[in-house]
Amino acid sequence: MKIQIQSIITCPQCGYRKEEFMPTNACQYYYECKQCKTILKPKPGDCCVFCSYGNVPCPPVQEGNNCCKK
Repeated sequence: MKIQIQSIITCPQCGYRKEEFMPTNACQYYYECKQCKTILKPKPGDCCVFCSYGNVPCPPVQEGNNCCKK
């Protein structure tokens, strides 16, 4: 399976959607919505904002790892 490095992140506050590149070697814990400026943080149990608000999970999770959870 090819690892995807882009995900469309959707702001739960205003619904704005933006395609973003995901880091391949780290988790992204914060993301600022480009429209309403809300700071997104991962939902409980998720490792990063892409796993919580993206249409594609982060690359480590796609590989079957637990991302940054050790």
